[in-house]
Amino acid sequence: MLVGLMTDTHENLDNIKKAVDIFNKKGVALVLHCGDIISPITYSAFKDLKCSIRFVFGNNDGERPFLISKFQGLGEFFNNGYKFELEDKKFIMMHEPVGIDELASSGNYDYVLYGHTHKQDIRNIGDTMIINIGETSGILTGTASVGVLDVKNKKLEIINL
Repeated sequence: MLVGLMTDTHENLDNIKKAVDIFNKKGVALVLHCGDIISPITYSAFKDLKCSIRFVFGNNDGERPFLISKFQGLGEFFNNGYKFELEDKKFIMMHEPVGIDELASSGNYDYVLYGHTHKQDIRNIGDTMIINIGETSGILTGTASVGVLDVKNKKLEIINL
């Protein structure tokens, strides 16, 4: 299963559209967004995505009830610390990096995903892969990126927009 990864889009509609195009071309089955989508206006850039998307709320996300309503049928929103499984792999997804090293060291997860810092952080602690894809907006670092993760084989492709 291929999963698209993104975070901190901060209403950059052009980069969201580029990411959606990449994810559609790569045939990802699901997109995971680690927070700071910002507002419902971004639906116009996400609407052509050919798979579902799961978001965790970030510290800058406003109009949460409207976001949930606007994305109904395309995406789901979760609070920080969203835990789930894909292909028998255990994930925890968050926006702010609270206790990520401890979570990875626990051995309870195959993947720890986060955002917020706008800086890429791709590393392993034991058998757990920690992933912060950086930022999809490019507003702080000047580098906008997304990722495509092969869940079963733990292979990550980073794509600069």
